[in-house]
Amino acid sequence: MNAERYTVRAPGKLFVAGEYAITEPNQDSIVVAVDRFLEIDIQSSRSNRLDLPQMGLTDISWKVEKGLVKFSEPDKRLHFIKHIIETINGLGVEVMTSQLLITSELDDRSGLKYGLGSSAALSVALVTALLKYSNVATIVEQPLTIFKLAAIAHLRAQGNGSCADIAAATYGCWLNYRSFDRHWLDEQLAQGVTVPELIEKEWPSLCITPIALPANLYFLIGWTKQAANTSSMVNDVQALKQQNLASYQAFLSDSNKVVKQIIRGFNEESVELVLTGIKQNRQLLKQLGQVSGVNIETEQLTMLIDIADAFGAAKTSGAGGGDCGIAFVNQADQAEQVKLLWKESGIEPLRLCVSTVGVTID
Repeated sequence: MNAERYTVRAPGKLFVAGEYAITEPNQDSIVVAVDRFLEIDIQSSRSNRLDLPQMGLTDISWKVEKGLVKFSEPDKRLHFIKHIIETINGLGVEVMTSQLLITSELDDRSGLKYGLGSSAALSVALVTALLKYSNVATIVEQPLTIFKLAAIAHLRAQGNGSCADIAAATYGCWLNYRSFDRHWLDEQLAQGVTVPELIEKEWPSLCITPIALPANLYFLIGWTKQAANTSSMVNDVQALKQQNLASYQAFLSDSNKVVKQIIRGFNEESVELVLTGIKQNRQLLKQLGQVSGVNIETEQLTMLIDIADAFGAAKTSGAGGGDCGIAFVNQADQAEQVKLLWKESGIEPLRLCVSTVGVTID
């Protein structure tokens, strides 16, 4: 029995630009890791045990039979964990018996979600924890492989998404994330390509590049206290592709141009390019919501954006429909004014900083 004990932490994320378009290959986005973490404590045990106290799930036992995970208690909230363990099992790794304690800072104390990518952080942290505990050190030291394994498990469990949040949890910092071809990955899995073979392949279109926020910009996050159903909203927007392909393709083209402009602003430290691009991305997402019938920018998010727009630029973050909005201003006093006005309007400024690291092991 393995006598080791490890603590693995993966950061949450916020989308900055390129939402919805990033679900398609060759589309650029900007995502940032934040200093709220999901933590997994893994240690030796005579049988497999799992505790998620914040969900009210304790002393759950599990076993693998013919490659499939079976829990002692059927609960849909264990869906992601099931697919993560099965993906690691498909790697040919013998996962040693262990006790897992999973806790998270990515939700409000009342259980409301901030929209910080808790399922992605779980995928990355659990993949890393199981591999480290099972003495597969070579893979643990390869961030791209961790990303691929977590992405496979995540997509098997959720069925959609860009996996930009997986990249943020793996690498940390500010990232220019370009999505891989989901159809290619689906076809590979359908054709029976094994997990070891998949992680060795180059994934078409995938590109993960660190970028840096211009020194003279302040990044603000406001929480509407309304939870969004990201997966459902992404599916609804995807339906637009079938109903109005021309509008959908125009959105993709315009989004990529704007995101590339913002990235150029980051690289050239141009406040004007960043602020203009953020405003343009906001308008594109509003138009997408109108054409698709998806409520991307809620009344609370509009209020959040309008307040910050008077000082800089703001937009929804992620799928919209609730959760968080983000803003950029270029003076400290403007940042304080925005936060004060947000509070007066019932919007909670979140005290988050950029996480300079991705997943870590202690």
